[in-house]
Amino acid sequence: MNMMRGLECKTMFAVMLFMICQTISGQSLYDRSNMSIGKIGSDGTVYDRSNMTVGRFKSDGYIVDRNNMTVGRIKGDGSILDRSNMTIGKVDSDGTVKDRNNMTLGRIKSDGYVVDRNNMTIGRAKDVPVPYAAVFFFFNLFGND
Repeated sequence: MNMMRGLECKTMFAVMLFMICQTISGQSLYDRSNMSIGKIGSDGTVYDRSNMTVGRFKSDGYIVDRNNMTVGRIKGDGSILDRSNMTIGKVDSDGTVKDRNNMTLGRIKSDGYVVDRNNMTIGRAKDVPVPYAAVFFFFNLFGND
């Protein structure tokens, strides 16, 4: 009985430690050379490679810039809209990213690697939700390069 309680405490501690580390470090974004190009904090704040705030993914799907101005939105069906509420692309359930004309731009793979339409690695989105990675790598709503 005491052994089970000890295991429960160790498991709870490990979960709490993971959550704390994730909150501090955020979700990392890397370029094709594996150099850090930004991160997304646990609250959705997007930071560039210099750790400067460039925007935020809000829980209601809206995307805002550093001045809290709406620059886009992610809808529940994977559609990505710009500041004018026009569809600029979509992320399919398999991670395929398409433009407004349904042309494939690339894909966010299950291991976090981001590839272009020719299956060439253009970056990595470690632990980043697929729609966020799509916005960051393919739709430039934050003015990132």
